[in-house]
Amino acid sequence: MLTVHTERGTSIVPANRVAWTPADFTHYHRAHGDTVMRILFLPPSLARLMPGHPAVFMVSDLAREVLLTLTGPGNYDPAAGGVDRAAQGRLRRVLVDELRLAYEQPLQLPEPRDDRLQAIARILYERPGDATSLAELGRAIGASGRTLSRLFHDELGMTFYEWRTQLRVYHALVLLAEGHDTTSVARACGWANPSGFIAAFAGIIGTTPGRYRAGQHATDGRAASHRTTD
Repeated sequence: MLTVHTERGTSIVPANRVAWTPADFTHYHRAHGDTVMRILFLPPSLARLMPGHPAVFMVSDLAREVLLTLTGPGNYDPAAGGVDRAAQGRLRRVLVDELRLAYEQPLQLPEPRDDRLQAIARILYERPGDATSLAELGRAIGASGRTLSRLFHDELGMTFYEWRTQLRVYHALVLLAEGHDTTSVARACGWANPSGFIAAFAGIIGTTPGRYRAGQHATDGRAASHRTTD
């Protein structure tokens, strides 16, 4: 699994997903667990057809094979029998067509800009399982719960509890990628019982933690995770 960080926030990129980072977005990434990353640059003529913001897509079987072909040994090892430039151009167009039809997954944790929200974010980044209420967090940083609630809504477009749930689920993805079991992950991320964690995880990721882990193990090791960028 990858996490890709930009000024917009953090994109979570589980196995068999494609992360898109447009031109001029300063970014860095980090791998969690055993991860193989493929990077593909798109020319401006194709990049303009992609979203103007960082995004994560579920990769189709066709898009996956195109990515493997465009980033495989044939592109840098003459002995491997490379793909000629014209064919590479056609494959890039196929890839962009596939991504434009793909479902854009809500795997972006927005980054607060307000100093007060950033202070709360720092606390929860370090302790995602912290169950402290927004009002109590506000007292610790010198802001009222009502003010903070308004800031979360106006700046991030979600409630504090929605944002914290997303943060916890994303932290859970990291722990699952590192091999931790569902029960210990639920506890570490602030859920008192695994059933509540499973429901929240499935609501955001679209599958249960157990099925997600099984899918990770079934993923071809040649391309555990992909990332495209321009």
